[in-house]
Amino acid sequence: MLLELSELQNQLKALQYKHVMLLDSLRQLETDKIELETTVVDETKERESCCLQGNRRFSDFYSVMSEGSATDSCADNESNDGVDVETDEDDGTYFDTNDFLSADALRSASYRSREALGNAFIYGRDSFSSDHLHGVEKEIRLVEYPYVKRRENLPEPKEKEKPVGLWSIIKDNIGKDLSGVCLPVYFNEPLSSLQKCFEDLEYSYLVDQALEWGKQGNELLRILKIAAFAVSGYSSTEGRQCKPFNPLLGETYEADYPDKGLRFFSEKVSHHPMIVACHCEGKGWKFWADSNLKGKFWGRSIQLDPVGVLTLQFEDGETFQWSKVTTSIYNIILGKIYCDHYGTMRIKGSGNYSCKLKFKEQSIIDRNPHQVHGFVQDNRTGEKVAMLVGKWDEAMYYVLGDPTTKPKGYDPMTEAVLLWERDKYVTKTRYNLSPFAISLNELTTGLLERLPPTDSRLRPDQRHLENGEYELANAEKLRLEQLQRQVFPLSLSLSLSPFFFYVSIL
Repeated sequence: MLLELSELQNQLKALQYKHVMLLDSLRQLETDKIELETTVVDETKERESCCLQGNRRFSDFYSVMSEGSATDSCADNESNDGVDVETDEDDGTYFDTNDFLSADALRSASYRSREALGNAFIYGRDSFSSDHLHGVEKEIRLVEYPYVKRRENLPEPKEKEKPVGLWSIIKDNIGKDLSGVCLPVYFNEPLSSLQKCFEDLEYSYLVDQALEWGKQGNELLRILKIAAFAVSGYSSTEGRQCKPFNPLLGETYEADYPDKGLRFFSEKVSHHPMIVACHCEGKGWKFWADSNLKGKFWGRSIQLDPVGVLTLQFEDGETFQWSKVTTSIYNIILGKIYCDHYGTMRIKGSGNYSCKLKFKEQSIIDRNPHQVHGFVQDNRTGEKVAMLVGKWDEAMYYVLGDPTTKPKGYDPMTEAVLLWERDKYVTKTRYNLSPFAISLNELTTGLLERLPPTDSRLRPDQRHLENGEYELANAEKLRLEQLQRQVFPLSLSLSLSPFFFYVSIL
């Protein structure tokens, strides 16, 4: 027996050693990759050094992508918007999701949540008893929306797409003024930034649920649902490697989705800086936002810092505000391009609760990417009343109370309750668009008769790209961008204003 135990111990030590060596190798590979990318960037700079003048500061991403530029407003969206009663100092001591956020734990939590709740959040029976949930069962009755048949696929492409590397274009413009550089249409997906704003409302039923829980006096479940809604807007970005079209000045997008109870409108309200504004009305709530991306090109990656505030207001007057986190696009030079979201999101409520969410930045040795964790805090007492945990591309859960006060070894996933889960798509689509995203650019005969000429659905370059007519799409994109550059000085001299929105400060 002792001999067998000794052999087992030696085997475990050998496995541990192999594990440590593997981690060291992965770290070394990551370091070598960064050094190689740095070498490529540095050599490119040296070749272009004879042409460079002044500061070598990189232009913002929207200048790289098309003709837009960054805004000078709001350097830190974390400090100006949302919950200001917490600092990032307690992030390390609050909770590390690496300890428990495994795929098995998430699956078991999802199953357990369905068993415990049944259809509580849909049909209205809350089975939990706690001081925060009022200790009684409540009913919520959601509006039943009519079914609307929408397309499920994009048209089959008429041409074969030409593979073009992003680095092959950007490398010749490092250190230069990129405001006039236009990328080929091959780097776009057949949606505009105006339509992308509406895509964030794909899981608007979470707001409907938040409305009903608030009507029942359950403020805690209201903000938990809003937190899940704020995270859900990122779920469709996984696997999306192409950028949306930059809207033209005055371009609009209007959506009427009775099957979701939504009416939405967005407009490009400023060209320099490029600002998009949107307004949406649901059943018993309103949502509005302004959006601008402050971008930085680092040679190996592109960092996008969103500037703007998202506001959600219910018919009872309670209002919530938050700002989006940073998005980065990696592997511009080597490897498969992917995006990640990271930073702190603070959701400030006008009522009794506020929320803080931390999006964890992904690393090469991270076995659980896309993690989100945070907590809900009582504004009256400063007490942490619930923990949130999950992944922005999968699901979000909550656990009542403050897990940091629990005994060592406590696993919060044993009590986790499902808040939201991303829809699973059976088939893979072009551009990795979700079924909801595929519907955004659909143009039916009846709709065509009602749309204004400024609607994104009527852009010829975007429509050609959707149809897989790449040469026509590229030619139209260049033509429209050239026309906009010619018209922009005229718009300044005429002091043209947005048609549907009021701009207070640019």
